[in-house]
Amino acid sequence: IYNQLLNFIREEYKKRGYQEVITPLLYEKSLWLTSGHWEHFRENMFTLEAEGKEYAIKPMNCPSHLLIYKSKSRSYKELPLRIADFAPLHRNELSGVLAGLTRVRKMSQDDAHIFVAPEQIEDEILKLLDFTNYIYKRIFDFDFLVELSTRPQKFMGKLENWNEAEEALKKSLAKNGVNYTIKEGEGAFYGPKIDFHIKDALGRSWQLATIQLDFQLPERFDATYVGADNAKHRVIMIHRALLGSIERFIGILVEHYAGKLPLWLAPVQVKILIVADRFEKYANGIKEEFDKHNLRVEVDARTESVGYKVREAQAQKIPLILTVGEKEEKNDAVAVRTLDNKVYFDVKVVELLKKILKNIEEKKVRVEI
Repeated sequence: IYNQLLNFIREEYKKRGYQEVITPLLYEKSLWLTSGHWEHFRENMFTLEAEGKEYAIKPMNCPSHLLIYKSKSRSYKELPLRIADFAPLHRNELSGVLAGLTRVRKMSQDDAHIFVAPEQIEDEILKLLDFTNYIYKRIFDFDFLVELSTRPQKFMGKLENWNEAEEALKKSLAKNGVNYTIKEGEGAFYGPKIDFHIKDALGRSWQLATIQLDFQLPERFDATYVGADNAKHRVIMIHRALLGSIERFIGILVEHYAGKLPLWLAPVQVKILIVADRFEKYANGIKEEFDKHNLRVEVDARTESVGYKVREAQAQKIPLILTVGEKEEKNDAVAVRTLDNKVYFDVKVVELLKKILKNIEEKKVRVEI
């Protein structure tokens, strides 16, 4: 599930102009002093000493992406620059708040930082709102609420920058026709943010996607670009994670779909059951054909009854359960049982394969035979 989610996001990155990087997990204290995390976030960081120096395992990717941005002189022609990173992150959460996959100490995010000129902020936020809407509405069929979190009491940077950042986010939300509520004082210490809260099948609210506008970290790292006027200007940074914590997202998906994951995400997509030993060769032939298309298929050739094997496969929430016997072998067909317990007889293998591949390509929530 984890790998399929990452593959999905990577496919979207290619379409939307992101470049992926890999960054270290451990940095010297000096980096965290520059970023402000040592002052504002230290209690949530794992720290250690080596060779007389203090280090911290990174709780977020932003400082390392600023180092990449600053690795060379940047021109306005390179902006927006979109840097994505799936590196593991570690946060020293209190043991009492840890909960399954939804609150963990080690996580990965579909994390990205976008470096923009001031005049590009509104357009880039609109693109992010579109990206978020595509993921939650089109792909996962989730309902969500939107919150704009403003300057906290403990904040970093200049008040005028905060006001400018909050106004830019409000304009983008209004232009996109998004209804939202304001959460006073709930922003990150470096900038205001837009948070997306989804409701799972049990009606519980979870904060997942976040879009944060940051004037402060580029200031602290002296991150600039050369403008059309040949002068240096301060770059602005957008922090964004759309699935958010991949671990949390998986936990919520499992809950939301009651374990009945969409076909493209299911760990085992197809299980083939045989009614007698003599049909094992036919079942394995179907599996080999499906394997050629990278489908995740298992054959259940045990001597248990078909009813028992069907019930077990249903308990495992396998999206497609295929049964093969004499009639199916003769007709190059299968009997198909879907997660809604509907059974389709004499389905041609060739036609079924086409429908499966189309369903996966379009990332449908449900399977139609």
